[in-house]
Amino acid sequence: MSSSETLLGRAGRLRLEWVASRYGRSRGAPAQGGPGETEGRPGGGRPMDVWWLALVLTTVTAPAVSLGADRDEPEELERFEFLETHMGSAFKLVVYCTGPAPASAAARSAFDRIAQLDATLSDYRVDSELSRLGDRAGGPPIPVSADLFEVLRRSRELSERSDGAFDATINPVVKLWRRARRNRELPSPEQLDQARSRVDWRRLELDPDARTARLASEGMRLDVGGIAKGYASDAALKVLREAGITRALVAGAGDIVVGDPPPGRSGWLVGIAPLDPSGPPERYVLLANQAVSTSGDAERFVEIDGVRYSHIVDPRTGLGLTSRSSVTVVAPDGTTSDSLATAASVLGPDRGLHLIEQIEGAEALFVSIPDGADAPEVASTPGFDALLAEPEGEPGPVPALGGPEA
Repeated sequence: MSSSETLLGRAGRLRLEWVASRYGRSRGAPAQGGPGETEGRPGGGRPMDVWWLALVLTTVTAPAVSLGADRDEPEELERFEFLETHMGSAFKLVVYCTGPAPASAAARSAFDRIAQLDATLSDYRVDSELSRLGDRAGGPPIPVSADLFEVLRRSRELSERSDGAFDATINPVVKLWRRARRNRELPSPEQLDQARSRVDWRRLELDPDARTARLASEGMRLDVGGIAKGYASDAALKVLREAGITRALVAGAGDIVVGDPPPGRSGWLVGIAPLDPSGPPERYVLLANQAVSTSGDAERFVEIDGVRYSHIVDPRTGLGLTSRSSVTVVAPDGTTSDSLATAASVLGPDRGLHLIEQIEGAEALFVSIPDGADAPEVASTPGFDALLAEPEGEPGPVPALGGPEA
């Protein structure tokens, strides 16, 4: 039996485990992390290594990645892992490379790219390019970077496809609900009406020829939390590929993007946790050169006056979702899987799956508990079952080694 590698997701957190079977052990050499908060870890030696990573707004039952096969890895490739905090969450890199020096250099470049995108896309940072665009809402169009333009273009495109279920102009409403969760007090109808008056994806104006953007009304602000980490994970994987590392995984909070499979394996096996985050994965999918994202509310919610409100807000109503659900989307890239998972959560099972069926290369699993029901209902796109696979071996006890917690 060969050793296997597992990336295991739970609501509100992401767990990466190294699993060595009873009859096999992993190989690797000590890796060297980059500066700051980066950690570099080798691929072998202990029965299981675990890291806990914080998840983001759009994630609730983030997936797990497991590798299993009976073939040995090529001698010239070693496995290295790196961890840094960006965009308010932990980003994890798993790479197969010829040695610690090129692995560390590539990881440093990938993390630098993520940091660059944080400076562009953050709605928390007053100095970000996104925030500066909001500061000029109601004014003339302004030139923006290629990254910001692409994220806004993709956001607006999905807004149109989803009838506004995904909306990058949702910031005024999201800020109200952040305060509501802290204070456990619903926004007043007047506050909601005022915030909703500033939310409308149609008033986000983009000019591709001039590469400019404009928020047409004063008071409008942007929040691209439902797409940014997927985009950043894509960008990090691209940097690794340009450095010659094609066998890699990038886990940006709840969004996982994978390249070529690890040596001797056919893919990365992703285990999807159930609505109850304490339970084991019930389904696994095998992925290569794809991405997976999960959106839901298993842990990130607030109960006010006996009503459970999700952290996911419907841009069309301004209200947090009240039905329990989890949507797992597999797509060709993280930008697509991240944003689709958010939109599908808002739309619900029927309309959400219909939307995903229209996107080439996208498949999804929807688990929900309708209002008044006790047991979850499961639905999926027609091609989702073809992604299903079975894990190899039985993981042992899981010791926690620390890491940032949501």
